[in-house]
Amino acid sequence: MSSKRENILAAVRTALTGTTGVGTRIYRSRQEAFARSESPAIVVEPVNDQAIIETSLPTLTWNLTVRIAVIVRGLIPDQLADPIIVSAHTKLMADLTLGGYAMDIAPQGVNFDMAEADQTAGVIMCDYLIRYRTTLSSLES
Repeated sequence: MSSKRENILAAVRTALTGTTGVGTRIYRSRQEAFARSESPAIVVEPVNDQAIIETSLPTLTWNLTVRIAVIVRGLIPDQLADPIIVSAHTKLMADLTLGGYAMDIAPQGVNFDMAEADQTAGVIMCDYLIRYRTTLSSLES
């Protein structure tokens, strides 16, 4: 069985299906470099996960930061990424519970990283805080 965290990350990837301009190029925690033909693309990855003990319940409330990185190539990368980011945000915010795994989703910020590759490239990183709850004794429930 998988942890709720893993279920949430899978649900985020699934929610992004059909995002404008990326087709099926939605990856989970991909580390290898992208070929020119593989962009634009999206990478979904966890950044951190912090627990708060709710002794009155007894449960753990988790604050999971998830990064949705949009990889693009072209003259003005942030401009090229914008419709992808708009589409991804709309898809992610359509179900704030991610099919019942989460309590809430909130955007946290966007970072821009521009680089010179075989042509100008950019990685635009959109961070979301996803709150969820588990029991004290199990990360699965």
